[in-house]
Amino acid sequence: MCGRDNPIGLKVQFYQQGNQVVTRFTPGPEHQGYPDRMHGGIAYTLLDETVGRAGFIYGYWTFTGKFEVKYKKPIPLGQEITVVGEMIRDRGRAIEARGEIRLADGSVAMEGSGIFFKLKPDELEWLEGELGQLV
Repeated sequence: MCGRDNPIGLKVQFYQQGNQVVTRFTPGPEHQGYPDRMHGGIAYTLLDETVGRAGFIYGYWTFTGKFEVKYKKPIPLGQEITVVGEMIRDRGRAIEARGEIRLADGSVAMEGSGIFFKLKPDELEWLEGELGQLV
């Protein structure tokens, strides 16, 4: 979704805000599912990617083991959304993390939580070159 060389990637930038990873995104017509609404699969991917980066704050790169979401409100096109993720528990080989997508008015459109497995140290250098670091 966010690889630097992906010509159709969402091109989001992640940053740390306290103990959370945050990104902002404005869905356009190319992200539409139902008329004037962001496609749920794209919203899921954006939330998964953000929550999965929550371990960065603690020095962990992770990949999704299990991720469950609850869709609460439609996400309108053309309005900036804020996506946040945070680690809630370190389980050794994995972390538990959660997050949400917030609409422009601050209400929660989607929330999710899951288990994310930590990458091994020998995988990190290659992956950071492909995806970039948390800014």
